[in-house]
Amino acid sequence: MDEFQKHISQLRDDFTFSTLSEKDVEANPFFQFEKWLLEAVAYKVPEVQAMQLCTVSERNSPSSRIVYLREFKNHQFTFYGNYLSKKGIHLEHNPNAALSFFWPQLERQIRIEGVVKKISAELSDQYFNSRPRESQIGAWASNQSETILTRNELEEKNIHFEKQFKNIPVTRPPHWGGWSLEANYYEFWQGRKSRLHDRISYSLTENSWQLNRLAP
Repeated sequence: MDEFQKHISQLRDDFTFSTLSEKDVEANPFFQFEKWLLEAVAYKVPEVQAMQLCTVSERNSPSSRIVYLREFKNHQFTFYGNYLSKKGIHLEHNPNAALSFFWPQLERQIRIEGVVKKISAELSDQYFNSRPRESQIGAWASNQSETILTRNELEEKNIHFEKQFKNIPVTRPPHWGGWSLEANYYEFWQGRKSRLHDRISYSLTENSWQLNRLAP
C-alpha cells in the first residue's frame, strides 16, 4: 500500500493541448460553453454530457454526484431525477448549486454555479415519455437514496411495476421530474504546462457578464 500511495502522489501530466486567452473567448459565457461542448463532442469525449452536481443540505453539509445534462438553453441547464432523493431534498431546502464538467482528453474543466428550480410538469412529461421503457419502470421501482436490504428487493419492485404497466404506457411518477439551474457564474479552465493553467471566469453583475482571469 505504501508503494501504491507513493505511485499516486507522484502521478504527473503536463498539459499542453491548448491555451485560453481573454481575446479568444466569447463575450457571452453560454456561447463559450456551447463552443467547448461542440468541440468535446467532435473530439468524441466519452460521457460528454456527464456533470458533477454539488448541493448543500439544510445543515450546510455538501454532497456531490454525477448526473446527465439533458437540455441547455439561455443559461439554463436541465437534469432529471427523483424529487425525493438526497439531491432533491437538498435542492428543496437550498436551491443554490454548482455543476462541473471535466473533459481530460481536452484538458478542460467548466464550472457553473447558479440557482435551481423545478421545471414544469409538461416538460418533465415530455422528457419522461422519450426515455426507454425500462428506465421509465425503474423510476417507479427505485426510491432513490433510501436504504434497501437487498438487491432482490429492488428487482421485485421492478417486476411489480412491469406487471402494473403491462401493455399500457408508463406514466411519469409524481416524485420524478426535472430541475433547471440558471447560471450566475461560469469558469473555464484550460490545463497548461507547469501547472500555470488558464482560468477565465464570468460573473453576472447587474444583468451583465463580467470577465476576469484567475490565478491558477
